[in-house]
Amino acid sequence: MTPGSNIPLPVARVAVDVAAPVRLDVSGLLLTADGKVRSDDDFIFYNQPTGPGVTYRSGAGTAPDAIIVDTSALPPGIEKIVVTASPDAAGQTFQGVEPTATIRGADDNSVLATFTPPQLGAETALVVVEIYLRNGVWKARAVGQGYANGLAGIATDFGVSVEEPAAAAPAQAVAPPRPTTQPPVTPPAPPMAAPPAPPAPPAPGAGKVNLDKGRVSLQKNQTVSLVKGGSPLLSQVKMGLGWEPAYRGKDIDLDASVIAYGPQRNHIDSCYFGKLSIVNGAIKHSGDNLTGEGGGDDEVITVDLGRLPQEVTGLVFTVNSFSGQKFTEVAKAYCRLLDAATGEELVRFDLTSAEPQTGVMMAKLIRQFTGEWDMTAMGDFVKARTVRNMVKPAAQSL
Repeated sequence: MTPGSNIPLPVARVAVDVAAPVRLDVSGLLLTADGKVRSDDDFIFYNQPTGPGVTYRSGAGTAPDAIIVDTSALPPGIEKIVVTASPDAAGQTFQGVEPTATIRGADDNSVLATFTPPQLGAETALVVVEIYLRNGVWKARAVGQGYANGLAGIATDFGVSVEEPAAAAPAQAVAPPRPTTQPPVTPPAPPMAAPPAPPAPPAPGAGKVNLDKGRVSLQKNQTVSLVKGGSPLLSQVKMGLGWEPAYRGKDIDLDASVIAYGPQRNHIDSCYFGKLSIVNGAIKHSGDNLTGEGGGDDEVITVDLGRLPQEVTGLVFTVNSFSGQKFTEVAKAYCRLLDAATGEELVRFDLTSAEPQTGVMMAKLIRQFTGEWDMTAMGDFVKARTVRNMVKPAAQSL
């Protein structure tokens, strides 16, 4: 998702977790039509973890904290739940920290959407996403609004009465501000002599990098911002996709494609071997490779980012096996992004695992509100022999 975009929620119960390379405190606020809480009971966080229809779930230092929202259990008059995040370390800002919110079905953990707020700096707290009611339909919106005065600034903005936390003793973390109109909620005492929990390690592939240090080799789910300090935005790129047969002497006929989407995850068009040019020539396909043999890229898709219409905000690059061959019969599958002007390889993602499926989503490009593009490595397998069958699962990945 990009800032301001929204999606309808297909399920009543959703979980919003926020991951980052550092430990985050995640909170939720229940708001009425005037954008305020009814009382401090509507501020849900680790020290007050339950409210009507909203629950805080701790990741226990090994997974992201999450806010669970059951829209069917929300009390009358509640029209919005905002999900916030702030670094756990006292005084730490979001400078260099790339939080990513993932909206999931709470019952099956299916991913409905992800959102990484761009261009963060001095903010010490963030409204990440909101779950809101519009014309009888519950939706999720990407927000990314930052606050320089921490969680207290957010809470005060939405009507929670807060007091400044007392100065913490040395070696103690500063707790998030506590509502003053309610008795303090005392957390359970830890076991005696329990050692302090170690900081949460970054999740594999978490966080965002840029091109300042040259070519980037991505891991699954890792994101790279396609910018380099002091350089203009990339205007034209090529996505090269390649593969080899896993068994010598056997041809492998795969089809590379790119699917273009709008801000509501609406399908705009697909570029593949049967349609080599879309969106007025801004996206072009090199043509079909029937065997997978030979060195270098098997198929290349050229994207003129500068000519893409504003309605195109997401691109998902896919590979399919129309003949039904599974990806367990494929070796050395990869995708790589090149600067079309210079031929320089900017980003590479090598598929390191395979599943007995006929389709894989290799990577996605997402336009940020600043005009910059981010590339995320995917490597997600699906049952789909044609690009047409990829449209729905690829939309769900945005």
